[in-house]
Amino acid sequence: MARKIREDFTSSQEEPEPTLCPLCERMILAGDEDAHHLVPKSKGGKQTVLLHKVCHDQIHAVFTNAQLAKTFSTIEAILENPEIQKFVAWVKNKPAGFSGSAKESQQGRGRR
Repeated sequence: MARKIREDFTSSQEEPEPTLCPLCERMILAGDEDAHHLVPKSKGGKQTVLLHKVCHDQIHAVFTNAQLAKTFSTIEAILENPEIQKFVAWVKNKPAGFSGSAKESQQGRGRR
């Protein structure tokens, strides 16, 4: 009986579907994900999307929280930005576990 229960339990433990980063469309490996608030929490946002850490860092390096809240509150809008397009063209050929660094953040430059 215990064996039957154990078999049922292990067979019901399916592998989770791989998550693709909506920015670069590469697979996100466990431990390499970051939740991005489409509207920053500081601006009242609650909805998040999972991104690679490097992709998330790049978004915050390019945009201020005010810009994200006002103009870039969707992945589609973010992808229309030429700086993000250049980054995506560069990062899309990197392996799934790649972790690079983003350029200096707009948040630290006082441009809000």
